[in-house]
Amino acid sequence: MSTRNLFISTFIAIICVYLYVFGQDKTIEMIKEEYLLITALIVVSAIFIYFKYRLKGYEIIRFTQNNLSLKSTIIFFLIFQIVDYISEDGFIGMISQWLLYWIMGLIALIFIELINYYKNYKILKQ
Repeated sequence: MSTRNLFISTFIAIICVYLYVFGQDKTIEMIKEEYLLITALIVVSAIFIYFKYRLKGYEIIRFTQNNLSLKSTIIFFLIFQIVDYISEDGFIGMISQWLLYWIMGLIALIFIELINYYKNYKILKQ
């Protein structure tokens, strides 16, 4: 499964769980509360699209490596879930943090790719 499909399917799963557990009004409110991260995601995505467009047709050299395995990512996520369960008033508080983690994970993934495209762009300009 590609990373893009994984992020899309997890987003759909998060929204479905939010709608089931919190209802439509609370889900929309929770999404609105993450406006700063959503804005950052839009900005990073726009910059990424700019560099991707500028480097269209050129061979992309991989400067960054994504060596995180699915197992280590799941363990990392579970540790944060345990901390959230304790500090955020149990199960409901733990679930409410999922969107935050999803957005931050997507920003991190795009940022890693952005660094790679930026280094390729700098080489192209030389």
